[in-house]
Amino acid sequence: MAGDYAGIRENRPDTLTFTDWGGESRQAEEQYGKKCLARADRTFSQGLQCQQINSVMALLSMEDSAFVVHSPLGCSGCCSMANDWFRVGQAHRGSFPLRNARIIVTNLDEKDIIHGGEEKLREALRLAKSRYNPKLIFIFLSCASGIIGDDVDGIAAELQGELSPAIIVPVHCEGFKSKICASGYDASFLAIHKHILKDAPRGETVPGLLNLFAPPTVSFVDQMEIERILGEIGITVNYIPFYSSLEKIRRIPSAQGSTAICKVFADEFMKDLKERYGIPYSHTIMPIGTRNTDKWLLGAAAIMGKTEEARAYIAKQQELYLSLVADLRRRLEGKRAVICGGTGRSFAGAALINDFGMRLVGMTTPIYDDDVQLDVQYLNDLYGNFTVDIGNMMPFEQVNMLHKLKPDIFIGVPIWAARLGIPTTHVLDIKRPTLGYRNLVYLGNKIAFQLENPGYNKKIAKYGTLPYKQSWYDDNPFKFIREI
Repeated sequence: MAGDYAGIRENRPDTLTFTDWGGESRQAEEQYGKKCLARADRTFSQGLQCQQINSVMALLSMEDSAFVVHSPLGCSGCCSMANDWFRVGQAHRGSFPLRNARIIVTNLDEKDIIHGGEEKLREALRLAKSRYNPKLIFIFLSCASGIIGDDVDGIAAELQGELSPAIIVPVHCEGFKSKICASGYDASFLAIHKHILKDAPRGETVPGLLNLFAPPTVSFVDQMEIERILGEIGITVNYIPFYSSLEKIRRIPSAQGSTAICKVFADEFMKDLKERYGIPYSHTIMPIGTRNTDKWLLGAAAIMGKTEEARAYIAKQQELYLSLVADLRRRLEGKRAVICGGTGRSFAGAALINDFGMRLVGMTTPIYDDDVQLDVQYLNDLYGNFTVDIGNMMPFEQVNMLHKLKPDIFIGVPIWAARLGIPTTHVLDIKRPTLGYRNLVYLGNKIAFQLENPGYNKKIAKYGTLPYKQSWYDDNPFKFIREI
């Protein structure tokens, strides 16, 4: 993709990316601004999410596709969650009867780790072709297949003629390459670039066509809302890659512009499209809440020549929803929140709660880079100092931080906070609306409802136990982070 980028987010050119740090937001802003935020590592880690999961999630709903997971059986466990999301998406789209994704696992064992698993991969690819006759066959690599050095690209090239017209697409998402799970999204787009688009010409630009890159955590309701909003100002959407197709991917070079719903999703790919085809792109915050949706829509409109139409539409939405937001503000004013999610949703949600008069006291983000620095500067101006935990799914740090901060509500993946008795609501929900102007009211009511009805979480805390001693709650939540 763009420049020499190889799909490892820690090694992106011209930016610093940190994955391990904990402290106060003012301190993070100051140190990163001076380029002296020390690189660190955890001497103890818990529950890391790997790249393979995100690659699988991004592509598993592709139409007319089959998927070979070249791994031991356990590494394919992430496919069960991805398949559940795939089935939910079918139901929401009215695609009945529901079906499972077309997944074949090579089931590498001890013998394969010693002698290699290439023959199993050949067998799986042929089986995928004979059983499903797909247009695309994606191969997801794993730590095991990467470490033993199976020549996956060579096998794909070897069998391409035999399995044609199916296109074989190796996805290099070996989990050991990066601590940043979003690298898995980049691995997917690198594969699309190399094996599907290849050297496709720019072709004739389709006026008003926008590549809209969306992660799998965007619900169908949210997809329809974003497409509706863009349609109101005369923009047609090429929605990629969730529930996408080979034909939609091949339309990418003919678009007038590109944008992404999540700011860490497809950002490097959009840079590459700009370099290769001259397709302009917008890279802004996720459209959650009024101010974020305004910013996102204006960014997309600017590259499509629709700025005036967007401003007129935004003015109507502000008039329409102003009273509803004011009512939510009366219910939520002054409530203290901790937010935890992916980078895009965390920072969009952190800005959203200001619409309701709430206060941010802590947040978790998987990474800290140039984009995050801009968001932290913005949030520092809104809220003043708050606690920041940079980490990829570290429950032990999260429960310690929550125990100390004692927020009124936790917004994000709710499992651990709920077991502390804290009211929780989800901002990473593929089954319910989150994005845009209409869904702002739904999300605000969810937050208010949980605050007003905390009984379920309080019962969980009363009768459930967490695996931590009081001594851990009394300790520094970031004690296992060491500078390197």
